[in-house]
Amino acid sequence: MNPYIVREVQDGKKTYYYLRCMETYSIEPLPTKYLNHKVSTGQSPNTVKESALALSYYYSYLWEKEMELSDVYALPYDTQSKHFVDFLYWLKLGNHNGNAKKTPRNSTCNTYLRDVFGFYRFLESLEPENHLKVFVSRLVSVTNSIGVAHKEIQYSFQGFLKEEEHKRKFISREDIETLLLSCTNCRDQLLLLLLAETGFRIGELLGVNYTRDIDYSSHTIQVRFRDDNENRARAKYAEYRRAKISPDTFDFLLYYLSEYRNLLKDTEYLFIVIDGDSAGNPLSANTVYSMLKRLEKKTGIKATPHMLRRYFATQRRNGGWDILLLSKALGHKHIKTTEQYIKVEDSELEQATDKFYEENKSLFMVEQL
Repeated sequence: MNPYIVREVQDGKKTYYYLRCMETYSIEPLPTKYLNHKVSTGQSPNTVKESALALSYYYSYLWEKEMELSDVYALPYDTQSKHFVDFLYWLKLGNHNGNAKKTPRNSTCNTYLRDVFGFYRFLESLEPENHLKVFVSRLVSVTNSIGVAHKEIQYSFQGFLKEEEHKRKFISREDIETLLLSCTNCRDQLLLLLLAETGFRIGELLGVNYTRDIDYSSHTIQVRFRDDNENRARAKYAEYRRAKISPDTFDFLLYYLSEYRNLLKDTEYLFIVIDGDSAGNPLSANTVYSMLKRLEKKTGIKATPHMLRRYFATQRRNGGWDILLLSKALGHKHIKTTEQYIKVEDSELEQATDKFYEENKSLFMVEQL
């Protein structure tokens, strides 16, 4: 068991996290201050919790090495860089969870270290004299996938693990139709339909207010930032977006509102619990994932909200949407992120190449050679 664990406390609508040392049962002040800062800047509970876990692992690593933060600052550059590389391999061996059989992906280890670096940068903002040597940085020019040049900060630390090529999972229209037919109620059916037709994140969709966020004349649904949702649902990046749904899905939405009108009249949330003691309460993301797990057992089809989001992206791209429009619809800050949502088949690439050669038959005047 790690000597440092994450605890949370609820204060009204906000969730705060802190690190507790199980040896002394004391609360670590600096990580707690950093985590509170992240909450105050509007970062989501999930994001703050992930940072808290990363810090609990790092503090456990320091405990094992019998080191303090001041010792890390005092290390020369090469040794300091090795210190963080060793932390990555410490994570990779499963030391953070005591499970050597189930080790994290390289990308996960890198994410934990980036969270730790975020903590150090926060400390530097409080006391500029404390500066990690591996934070020496320079501005470099890079060009993204559509040829737009911009500046990025490149840090001198180059010890991150090589990340595996992540094979993203996609879902087909036929699979979605099977899932829809296997649902036991129209709420779950509507949820699947809207995830596939809007491209909204699950947290965004669960925060939709059916009295204010749906334009019944234009058949559009909007998502906007709110940090007071009872189910902790929220729009990422505090952004506002709208999506138009198909006429058939809009009619199904009206049917759902009519079917559960007695429960919906006492709440503003579009998606609610429809049975049991919690009937009428806002639906949580955990309940959605449990529903999808039940459908997977029933049909053999794995589906996640993000897979339905990728389905939206791929279908819209195939329908002729350009990458900038698609990026805006998905609420991405970077085009590179949008590219990861799109499925391109080898056959599609071959067809595009055939079309190019058909339209450009005389390349480089080869026939004259």
